[in-house]
Amino acid sequence: MKVISVVGARPQLVKLAPIAAAFSDTPHEHVIVHTGQHYDADLSDVFFSGLGIPDPDVHLGVGSGGHGEQTGAVLAAMDKVLESEKPDWVLVYGDTNSTVAGALSAVKLHYRVAHLEAGLRSFNRRMPEEHNRVLTDHAADLLLAPTEEAMRHLGNEGLAHRSTLVGDVMVDVCLRIRDAVLAGEHPRPSLPEGIDADAPYLVSTLHRPDNTDDPERLAAIIGSLAALPVPVALLAHPRLVARAEQHGIDLNQGAVRVGRPLPYAGLVGAVLGSAGVVTDSGGLQKEAFLLGRACTTVRPETEWVETLEDGWNHLVPDPHETPDFTELAVRPAPETPRGTPYGDGNAAVRAVQAIVEA
Repeated sequence: MKVISVVGARPQLVKLAPIAAAFSDTPHEHVIVHTGQHYDADLSDVFFSGLGIPDPDVHLGVGSGGHGEQTGAVLAAMDKVLESEKPDWVLVYGDTNSTVAGALSAVKLHYRVAHLEAGLRSFNRRMPEEHNRVLTDHAADLLLAPTEEAMRHLGNEGLAHRSTLVGDVMVDVCLRIRDAVLAGEHPRPSLPEGIDADAPYLVSTLHRPDNTDDPERLAAIIGSLAALPVPVALLAHPRLVARAEQHGIDLNQGAVRVGRPLPYAGLVGAVLGSAGVVTDSGGLQKEAFLLGRACTTVRPETEWVETLEDGWNHLVPDPHETPDFTELAVRPAPETPRGTPYGDGNAAVRAVQAIVEA
């Protein structure tokens, strides 16, 4: 059996690592197609080297662009790849433009599609990711859900017969890297200049259009971070840097210290060393939860509702309009047990088995 994995963005590369490892223990052929949606080396190349992922078999080199342009470029390029490879399954990951384009290309050419991380819903139709994940779920033949909540969403949409609960592959890789970091197998993370790794600091990322495209909103969010009483290591996504430059906003102000995105082990190390996380990233919300750090999410909703229980994650739609933002951002991690809502760290093996048996 031949399975093609279509990936293109940082979170997908992290999810790819345990899937590639699981396939390596089987007789099945696993082909990796990198769309190039994240073309910055800090968001792509370091994840292949740092997580032990085999080099891509195909690199489409799509790069940046508007949603339609990027999705269309992946869709057009994937047609040729599929016609050449003739896979038994096309495996798509998460909720990016690469996800929906890979799925659409496959179904139009009558190849079966499996969707890893199926069933997540924010119910915010302003988010491009929400459209991507809903369209992909309804196009796919096999829906690999990470949580019971995701399974409920799929059932409510009439997709229960195509769905199976495998757990979250992010747990597989996050816990493995956590243990390696704690064992001293990775160097200390390269934090932004001005951040003392031995003193309290926060880790922050921002990249969603709702937070970065409007200059007043972005300026207000950065201002709220700048006013915090502890240093903020802002690991700046290229989108954030570009929008800040476009809007004339200085990211380096007050408590904020700007650095580049970190390799995955570096990010895990930075979160483990931190006093907490402030982000709009779905992946980092969950990583903070798995690593036992309080998270403050600059969004009105989250797909990862399990992180909200007992205050591990707290939603703040507008930090500049939230009087207790400072208290929330620097709050200690709860003492309550987190449980294992995302699985036991063996999701990738179950996902590969589900594809093989489907």
